[in-house]
Amino acid sequence: MKHLELHIIQSVPVACLNRDDLNSPKTAVFGGVQRARVSSQSWKRAIREMAEKDVDKSSQFKGKRSRLFIEKISSALLKLGETETIANCLALCAGHYLAKLDPKQDGKVKTLVFLSPFEYEIFANLLFTLNDDDKKKLTDAVANIDKEKLSSDDDNDTDVDEEEPEKKKKDKKKLTPKQFSKLVAKIIKTPIEKAFKQEKKETKSLPKDAADIAIFGRMVANDHSLTVEAASMFSHALSTHKADNEIDFFAAVDELQPKEESGAGMTGTLEFNSATYYRFAALNMDMLADKDHLGSMTKEERQTVIRTFIEATVKAIPGARKNTMNSNTLPAYVVGVVREKGHPIQLVNAFEQPVRPSMKGFSVESINRLNAEFADTKETWGIESVFSKAVVKNSMKEQVEDSLCSIETCSLEELINGMVNHVI
Repeated sequence: MKHLELHIIQSVPVACLNRDDLNSPKTAVFGGVQRARVSSQSWKRAIREMAEKDVDKSSQFKGKRSRLFIEKISSALLKLGETETIANCLALCAGHYLAKLDPKQDGKVKTLVFLSPFEYEIFANLLFTLNDDDKKKLTDAVANIDKEKLSSDDDNDTDVDEEEPEKKKKDKKKLTPKQFSKLVAKIIKTPIEKAFKQEKKETKSLPKDAADIAIFGRMVANDHSLTVEAASMFSHALSTHKADNEIDFFAAVDELQPKEESGAGMTGTLEFNSATYYRFAALNMDMLADKDHLGSMTKEERQTVIRTFIEATVKAIPGARKNTMNSNTLPAYVVGVVREKGHPIQLVNAFEQPVRPSMKGFSVESINRLNAEFADTKETWGIESVFSKAVVKNSMKEQVEDSLCSIETCSLEELINGMVNHVI
């Protein structure tokens, strides 16, 4: 597996980048002590957003995770000339096929689905080309679905007895969720599979506006032909040291309160922490170039995609509480590695024994340990790389110089250029 790796040391001040169900910053125990933690999903979303808005210049990162894609498919059907009633019904059926309609919220499905704009068009085109009889069946099904039971599990529904007289079948005005699901699947499953297989056959990959889907993956439980294995791998960011959550007590003044009255208009508490994190990300370049991902792109186009990925991964940070606890920082240290074979290896074991507090902070010692662990993997296990360079904060270069060993330092632009030169 030809792949690239990014190993990042980054200090973040007072923040709650990623919270749990109790609104507390997420944590994990590693090396016997509590660490601050940011889930990979949280940081990946920040990377996708930065890639699309600030870095991507070629409209390759256009995928959106949403429960509201039904409206997008319906709009595409209207542009093709479908009537509004039929367009809405067909789009609802496509939504139900992919992720089951949400009975409590019209026009939404139960789970997020990751789709690109061109894929909305693929769905619209195949639905538009259904014969009139199938369109009528789907339209009637939407009108007759028993919405009160739509929230129930399909597997708990009772099928209509195959031996039941036709008269009794006609008397059943409402379709059960299972009946509705079967009808929808019967009519659109094959066309959807054919449409996406044809698209892959013609383009030999995902649509070119779906680079983020190729990198971050997609799971569609109801149709595995739409599932895409992620070409990237991320770890949860962990603090390199012991970290405890703290509590911030706040009081807000009621500015219309009479002067003779005292006391705050509102009080409350928020939890936060601060930490120096080790972040790890990798990208399987062999997989990215295959027919299930971005095989139709030229080498230069894939280089653009990977350039965007690297820059966004280095610079992005989750936006939680960005106005009240702005924690936007840039890394103190980034090691970029390209390997021709083997699996990506994160270097988190450099911090199994937590870094201890000192007057130098945590970053310098974390960088030194990271470099030692990198050298150790090579010496102990013979793990070679065809490229390895590092970007280090200028003010820290002298303090970490002795631990760099064979790692050459460079600018971020030089690091990115060096890594994309190995793209296949």
